[in-house]
Amino acid sequence: MILLVLGVVGVTYYAVVLTNYGPNLIYGGFDTLASLAVSIPFHALLAMLLWSYFLVVFTDLRSVPCNWRPAVDEERGDAVQSGDFSRLKVHFCRKCNQLKPPRCLQMGSVCGRCVLKMDHHCVWVVNCVGALNYKYFLLFLFYTFLETTLVTISLLPKFIAFFSDEEIAGTLPDCSRINGD
Repeated sequence: MILLVLGVVGVTYYAVVLTNYGPNLIYGGFDTLASLAVSIPFHALLAMLLWSYFLVVFTDLRSVPCNWRPAVDEERGDAVQSGDFSRLKVHFCRKCNQLKPPRCLQMGSVCGRCVLKMDHHCVWVVNCVGALNYKYFLLFLFYTFLETTLVTISLLPKFIAFFSDEEIAGTLPDCSRINGD
């Protein structure tokens, strides 16, 4: 899945930079300013998107420490008396044979351990989303949204021209129309 995500990013880079706005940087004039207006934010968002993506993928989600004990009843805010867990809603993991903090789930088949503040296992990042990489996951989604919006807005005139049979600026004219075929 990592290669698929990188492939989608590569196709987007090819469509925006290499075929549409990159060549305009060479020609000069107004096209250069428009290309810079698209290329600079595109590259900045792409760098932040890839940075947050790789942090989500490669962040090590530490397991629950073996000697973890709740210090405070999170629902009531009371301090826990020495070893009296009977009134707490503390769960016990049968696979790890230890107490589990709230929102901690066992991902035995996927990650092979309990994940702190487990949200879900995301196939796009090939990792669980939990306490240590949740911020980077949300940043990845945010930068992906911004990058997709920028690409859609910048390529929309090309799509409209393509589907309305208009001549697309920067391409060769259709010779069959000129010859009357």
